[in-house]
Amino acid sequence: MSVPDLSVTIAGVRFKNPILAASGCFGYGSEMEPLVPAELFGGVVTKTILEARRSGNAAPRIVETPSGLINSIGLEGVGIDRYLEEKVPALSGVDTRLIVSVGGHSIEEFARLAARLDSVDRVDALELNISCPNVDGGTDFSTDPELAAATVTAVRRVTGKPLWAKLTPNVTRIAVIGQACEKAGAHALSAVNTFTGMSIDTNTGRMILPRGMGGVSGPAIRPLALAKVWELVRNVSIPVIGIGGIATARDVVEFLITGAAAVQLGTVLYIDPDAPRRAAAGLAGHLHERGLTSVNQLVGTLARRDEGRQHR
Repeated sequence: MSVPDLSVTIAGVRFKNPILAASGCFGYGSEMEPLVPAELFGGVVTKTILEARRSGNAAPRIVETPSGLINSIGLEGVGIDRYLEEKVPALSGVDTRLIVSVGGHSIEEFARLAARLDSVDRVDALELNISCPNVDGGTDFSTDPELAAATVTAVRRVTGKPLWAKLTPNVTRIAVIGQACEKAGAHALSAVNTFTGMSIDTNTGRMILPRGMGGVSGPAIRPLALAKVWELVRNVSIPVIGIGGIATARDVVEFLITGAAAVQLGTVLYIDPDAPRRAAAGLAGHLHERGLTSVNQLVGTLARRDEGRQHR
């Protein structure tokens, strides 16, 4: 039996499979090694990097919710200097692509970080986190199409690395933001970041998270995320990477059929470290059952069927 080809190419970068680790859920790529080897993934998206070290938000930072989590981590991180000195070398020789999530409190900070990462050969692409709901102003960059475009443009000027813009779902029309990023030079769109949510302690009558609001992730948001991906793939010509509640091979197939070029696993990694291995094996099995030799034969087939109906 021939093994289906799971490799995909996004903005000139080849990934051995379309299953990636989502930012914020897999550390910097090496911390989860005893449980989830990075080699299982086609690529790893790091925790978001800022210029300075950041301690993050006050505890508690995570609240369980039906079929998911609400988090308010607040972009805790080591800062760019320690990242380059310690975290990048730790992935030397690891068989996976490295996508660095870049954050910023200003457009200028995004650009400065991208400029420093431009010469790092181990870095295969940059994901611009313009949509974090857990820091002041974090979603501003992806709720205003002009600000989103200005951020991508500024980063595009200082790096030749492929740029993925990570979008928030907390907008009326995500396609408007996606189109603005595409026009400004983004090579791909990551969709979606978490939905805004909150939780109340009914005994005290207080918000559980100190910031009040947090980001909802996990299986509960999967149908919502899928709809956002579908809106984007119909309105942009650059690849879309699907994110949101993806846990099983069936979930992966669902997003690929809808048009996602790849997917990212996040919250599931906290409860099922074996999820990426089983998802890749299940995807290969699905392709074999359908008589497909490449995962690329599956991507976007929903769109093609939809177009076929329209032209009958």
